[in-house]
Amino acid sequence: MVDPEMENLTLFDDAVAGVATASSAPMVRLRMLVAYDGAPFHGFAANTGVSTVGATLADALSRIVRHPVELTVAGRTDKGVHAWGNVVSLDVPDGDLDLAALRGALNKMLQPHIAVRSIEVVDAGFSARFSATARTYRYTVVNRDVPDPFMADRAWYVEAPLDLAALRLACDPFIGEHDFSSFCRKPKRIDGSAPEMTRRVQSAHWDDLGDGVLRFEIRANAFCHQMVRSVVGLVVEVGMGVRHAGDVVSVIRARDRQAAGRLAPPQGLVLWRVDYD
Repeated sequence: MVDPEMENLTLFDDAVAGVATASSAPMVRLRMLVAYDGAPFHGFAANTGVSTVGATLADALSRIVRHPVELTVAGRTDKGVHAWGNVVSLDVPDGDLDLAALRGALNKMLQPHIAVRSIEVVDAGFSARFSATARTYRYTVVNRDVPDPFMADRAWYVEAPLDLAALRLACDPFIGEHDFSSFCRKPKRIDGSAPEMTRRVQSAHWDDLGDGVLRFEIRANAFCHQMVRSVVGLVVEVGMGVRHAGDVVSVIRARDRQAAGRLAPPQGLVLWRVDYD
């Protein structure tokens, strides 16, 4: 039987074969497609004292390429939020880098909660965050009288019946460019300036997956903090009959976080895809 630790060491050696180790070595930029289960982590961004996706991934990369790495990420997901298609970019020492071996070594270290789906060399000007032209999120709701234990970390269980037609009608006002202050936690700027809360939503719709499982999908050029969860929280209230689809326009125009109401829980949310031109 092959010792897993020895197998990992072999993969590490293959991954860094030919890579310059001097601190002055030229660097090459990589683009990585990453999926992860957000349940065990306190979000993506590094946070002292807690386990995060970004810190875990950066630590594994640094150990393998034997050089400190700094990650730029397309979506800084919150605690408990998942991803299927998040993208990170980073610089590593140039050389004859075996990308297949690097991916294999990373997945050996990161399993089962994080998986690197692909790695490629990109132009030095590429940024996972700033080069992105659109992001797509999906949110899953289990809507029936009996919860599903196997989806507890993947969906929001809503027992009250939801009107799918009302859910779909409530999506229409979000399409287009709007100030989403009513749906976002405003970041605090060091210089005291007001943050830009305008986003352009390209599509938003609900699908019935059967057996009481509903899925919301929204695509926009960018999202502000907690925007999708706030949108879902409001729209679910419309589906319950607590609010009307016509109320959505007034909530958007209010530019007041209190106007949107409830925040959907994080476990139903997945960063599904990031697009680049």
